[in-house]
Amino acid sequence: MIDKLDALVEKYHDLGLKMGDQEIINDNKKWQSIVIEHNELTPIIEAYTRYKEILAAQKGAQEILDTTGDKEMEEMAYLEIGELKEQEEATFHELQKLLIPTDPNDKKNVIIEIRAGAGGDEAGLFASELMRMYLRYAESRRWKTEMIEISETGVGGIKEASFIIKGNGAYSRLKFESGTHRVQRVPATESGGRIHTSTATVAVLPEVDEVEIDISPNDIRVDVFRSGGHGGQSVNTTDSAVRVTHLPSGIVATCQDGKSQQMNKEQAMRVLRARLYEKALTEQTDAIASQRRLQIGTGDRSAKIRTYNFPQSRITDHRIHMTTHQLESFLLGDIDEMVDALITYHQAEALQEIES
Repeated sequence: MIDKLDALVEKYHDLGLKMGDQEIINDNKKWQSIVIEHNELTPIIEAYTRYKEILAAQKGAQEILDTTGDKEMEEMAYLEIGELKEQEEATFHELQKLLIPTDPNDKKNVIIEIRAGAGGDEAGLFASELMRMYLRYAESRRWKTEMIEISETGVGGIKEASFIIKGNGAYSRLKFESGTHRVQRVPATESGGRIHTSTATVAVLPEVDEVEIDISPNDIRVDVFRSGGHGGQSVNTTDSAVRVTHLPSGIVATCQDGKSQQMNKEQAMRVLRARLYEKALTEQTDAIASQRRLQIGTGDRSAKIRTYNFPQSRITDHRIHMTTHQLESFLLGDIDEMVDALITYHQAEALQEIES
């Protein structure tokens, strides 16, 4: 880690020199990029400077302890070394955290997509419960939500749903929810009392600005159709639902929950940008193990990130081997304990990569 920090110090000084280079100053875009990178490195360099000063002070106190014959001086040096070792440890942990690469999407809003997987009607009911869980979690954090699209079943469940959660840090808190969620319980229609296993998949996408993903009008096809509720319900009776197809990639985004055709088109474009952004990110990082763990999966019962076991009132996250027994409150949106554990686990893995 020290070698990496020394390299960053060299880079920091190099960036400082470039900031004063008149040729670079004349290129405003390049200059701003260098300033941003320099500012991002500043807290790391400042912490590393403090760390080296603490080590130097320790060395000086140790020399006094080793050479002086004055008992009073020895006692003072001994106490100082103890205090400096505590400062060294605290500053070292601070440096570790500062070296963890930041996710540029962490402060963004999120688009959550939930789909029923294996298990028929029971899977649809479970998907609906997951949707309510995330909506209640957003409510508990005073985040705003907007429904984009929902396809209902006739028994109170959903085939699929997508919605936006707007709030600072929403993506950072929810990004590890992506994957296959599995439920084990006795369905209400099961007369024999047998436990059934069903699944639903969750995708968490950062909302993307138009500047980040530029979509040419020539690359999309917009289809308008009459919105229709699923399960016999009617959403509205006008041709306001919108389906946007990105022709180069074949990615499709649909919205029918808005009150107007224009609103539905805007929402569909937001979803399309998020999916194209996710596709680009996946292509860039598909060789990284941490990203592979976040893939949605197929919805098959064997591919799961978390199990919700109703008979035991148990929730188990298989990625971090964490189990809790507050199933009822969890499904009511009380998921912070699990979210915090996932974030901590991710940070610990990132630290291991830094130290290796």
